[in-house]
Amino acid sequence: MTEIRTGSRADVPTTSHVVVVPNSINMVSLLGPGDAHLGLIEKAFDADVHVRGNQVTLRGEPAEVALAERLIDELVTIIRTGQGVTGETVERAIAMLRAETTERPADVLSLNILSNRGRTIRPKTLNQKRYVDAIDKHTIIFGIGPAGTGKTYLAMAKAVQALQGKQVNRIILSRPAVEAGERLGYLPGTLSEKIDPYLRPLYDALHDMVDPESIPKLLASNTIEVAPLAFLRGRSLNDAFIILDEAQNTSPEQMKMFLTRLGFGSKIVVTGDVTQVDLPGGMQSGLRVVEGILDGIEDVSFNRLTAHDVVRHRLVGKIVAAYDEFDARREGGPRSTTDRRHER
Repeated sequence: MTEIRTGSRADVPTTSHVVVVPNSINMVSLLGPGDAHLGLIEKAFDADVHVRGNQVTLRGEPAEVALAERLIDELVTIIRTGQGVTGETVERAIAMLRAETTERPADVLSLNILSNRGRTIRPKTLNQKRYVDAIDKHTIIFGIGPAGTGKTYLAMAKAVQALQGKQVNRIILSRPAVEAGERLGYLPGTLSEKIDPYLRPLYDALHDMVDPESIPKLLASNTIEVAPLAFLRGRSLNDAFIILDEAQNTSPEQMKMFLTRLGFGSKIVVTGDVTQVDLPGGMQSGLRVVEGILDGIEDVSFNRLTAHDVVRHRLVGKIVAAYDEFDARREGGPRSTTDRRHER
């Protein structure tokens, strides 16, 4: 049914449509506790939403009604996979529909990578899904983006998945220990104790994905190896899933050294944030220059994540976006490495 809306927005056509939710779908799962999800839907669309039983009546501008109907269909599909719908799920599905992408939100938000101790790891944004797909399809993959976008976490989940599926024999996790270079000898403790603070974030993520009691055995057998980047020099890494984290803190020479460690049957994922370079003396970042060197080479994939892909507290995404806007206003472009060095 179509009519003409009068009043403050005169001559705007409106339509009314009834969506019948299948009886197999729990309406509380769809609408949320206390109709919380319904409130998000009403706020997101220029349409009136009325629910009676399993019927949802949408009334408003045709485009908005059609989009709201698609959202309901996507949420129903997600529920059918057995995955619970949260307010975050609703908001991310709405954002994907607004972006008018070809991928369905249900396909993105219901892709399970890894499950451990009742917790399932899956992409939460479209760019994260594309990043995960790139890891499946390519041998060398770059994930570039700000903190909280899941670039390292998802790469580690794919590494554990590959190990469990016997696609590789081992996982190698590495970071450049920037401050541990020539000053390493001045730090107290054994070599292991000196480098541990630089590798701790990798251990923390690993504990989310592998049973903690099995980690010492995996480390002792070198099935999982966690080491500073410098420790990889001179090695050829076969049948391994290799992750280099914080790659913005590599020099161009270190980046070349790392990439040429690639052996047969291996995959490399490089992650980093080019806005957070900690290299001393204005040294050039290997992550900054590598795309210009390797762009166009077959089986190498560059993937960028943005503030919209931040999956930490929602304020983190807003903070990242606000800094990006501030940088653009202040300099008309990216900040210098010197300005960034102490902003982490």
